[in-house]
Amino acid sequence: MSNPAPFKIDACVSPYLYPVYKSKDSIVVIIDIFRATSAICTAFEWGAEKVIPVSSVEEARTYKEKGYLTGAERDAVQVDGFDFGNSPYHYMDERIKGQTLVITTTNGTQAIDVSKDAYKVVIGSFLNIDALCSWLVKQERDILLLCSGWKNKFNLEDSLFAGAVTEEILERSDRYQHGDGCLALKYLYQMAKQDPIKFLNYSYHKERLAKLNLKKDIRYCLTPNQTEVIPVLENGALVRMKQLVDC
Repeated sequence: MSNPAPFKIDACVSPYLYPVYKSKDSIVVIIDIFRATSAICTAFEWGAEKVIPVSSVEEARTYKEKGYLTGAERDAVQVDGFDFGNSPYHYMDERIKGQTLVITTTNGTQAIDVSKDAYKVVIGSFLNIDALCSWLVKQERDILLLCSGWKNKFNLEDSLFAGAVTEEILERSDRYQHGDGCLALKYLYQMAKQDPIKFLNYSYHKERLAKLNLKKDIRYCLTPNQTEVIPVLENGALVRMKQLVDC
């Protein structure tokens, strides 16, 4: 009889369920495809030095009053008075090069907050999926894929990404034992992978963004490998992985 795989990979479909999966030894991958984690990856690709995620609009406003460039979004709409919203296109801006940004969003920054005490917290999106999976396999440590969902509820796009990462990790390494959650999401992704935009046509959040005329955002957020940057949480701020380890 072969020995069981020494590491685990699983998926949590909502921050509300995170306490059930919480482990001090796991790498937590934060997922908010439409659009926080996609926007954060884009910000680093465009030269941001740090991104400070905060839970509330009020806290973001305090940073803005101190002179920080700030992004704030609620219900997929940019909050009045802030520099950016939650669209990746907002962060394709020369102003952010070398800057520390402060961001609050409806779902993604909440997921970061609940998992901040994990062994390591990193940001995942289709934009950095290959770089992320390559790094994860090298760590040889338990992985938890934390979907931000929509206001603590399951959503389809985050689940597809968790399934894509699961498929990639299991193909690259036989040292991972998978949980039922990520196994189910892997099967879901396999149904969608040929045309994820079509698969998501009737998903709630995609319809919501489309009604807000954000179809361009949707397409971009589902485009793989636009960056090799892996943002990682260190001392309350997201920084580039390259600042910390040699990937």
